[in-house]
Amino acid sequence: MELIVDLHVHSHYSRATSRNCTIEGLYFWGKLKGINVIGTGDFTHPSWFAEFREKLVPVAGGLFGLRKDIAGEIDKVLPPSVRGNLIRFVPSVEIVTIYKKGERVRRLHQLIIMPSFEAVSRLNAQLERIGNLKADGRPILGLDSKELLRLALEADKDALYIPAHIWTPWFGLFGSKSGFDSIVEAYEDLAPEIRAIETGLSSDPAMNWRLKQLDGIAIISNSDAHSPQKLGREATIVSTDPTYMDVIGAMKTNDQRLTGTIEFFPEEGKYHYDGHRTCNVKFSPEDTRAHHGICPVCGKPLVVGVDYRVAELADRKLEEEKPNKVVEYIVPLTEVIAELHGTKSTTGKAVVAEYNNLIAQLGDEFSILRKLPLEQIKAYSPQVGLAVERIRTGKVHKTPGYDGVYGTIKVFKDAHERTETLNQLSLL
Repeated sequence: MELIVDLHVHSHYSRATSRNCTIEGLYFWGKLKGINVIGTGDFTHPSWFAEFREKLVPVAGGLFGLRKDIAGEIDKVLPPSVRGNLIRFVPSVEIVTIYKKGERVRRLHQLIIMPSFEAVSRLNAQLERIGNLKADGRPILGLDSKELLRLALEADKDALYIPAHIWTPWFGLFGSKSGFDSIVEAYEDLAPEIRAIETGLSSDPAMNWRLKQLDGIAIISNSDAHSPQKLGREATIVSTDPTYMDVIGAMKTNDQRLTGTIEFFPEEGKYHYDGHRTCNVKFSPEDTRAHHGICPVCGKPLVVGVDYRVAELADRKLEEEKPNKVVEYIVPLTEVIAELHGTKSTTGKAVVAEYNNLIAQLGDEFSILRKLPLEQIKAYSPQVGLAVERIRTGKVHKTPGYDGVYGTIKVFKDAHERTETLNQLSLL
């Protein structure tokens, strides 16, 4: 069966997260979105670990389900169209390591997946000797990432260790500010244990396929959600049974069970292009090279983004043969509706009401964005049907993000085209 997987999320114990980042919130929005396997996030935090351990129960195959009494109450308020969606959880955490290696200070984020609560307890017992796990759901440890990988595998050989958003300038494995040029440089003799990497919002699989050193390594995507509404901004598709060994095994082996990924258009990520936010300078890689990497306003080095950095490390042309993996690009449904309404807000009453109506009538968000016949969508809403058609065919307008500023993906070139097109649909 096809499963949509989002392993990188956070709880309400992480900084800058929604108070709705609870197990109940993840379950509720997972059903609305159509996500089947969700990471718990933040399992190193003692209070969060205790909270989700009390609410989740083991199910066949080594994953976890929400307790029936809790799930039943949530299902009562969900539209019937999504109540039957399968939801499973798996223990996960993002950890920040800050350390010096190769005469540079490294600041790396990594995602760790564990197969059991017992394995989580074993790893936490080791990590609490190194740093304060209570301070943040995403802990910061003064530990070499290689040693963190070793500890994770010692806690359980079936753990999965994933370098997170590997191109992010400040915190990615290949980031321009504190990263490395190769997996071997970072993990040395343990490099073969890196079986999967996370693209991050500012890159897509095609960009990562340009590096021969990533051949054979699973390229996966997750949301890095700081609120449950952001679940599934990106996700991974596997075709297998809903078991830990199958889902995680697909990522460890990168075999045919790993079907592909669901992606942001990478231009929407907040580090796709180069620049300085405070100087209002945004450069393409060509502009950056022309300015020798220096900001023309302040004279300091630019924050070099993902597009430039990929080209630096690439040893394969973009046009060369690519792996047989599916790559689907989406724009979150609330963003689509907001654009159709001519507003930037995705939380306004009209946008939320239309979102809820679409889910109730047509099913979960990923079904609408990815699979539902366009005729069926257009029969309910010609405007949404048109927008989804343009997104599926890549006929969108892209403004790249830079230096922490999100880019934009628009269905219409401008307000004039939107008004004119929607008026024509109304006449028809």
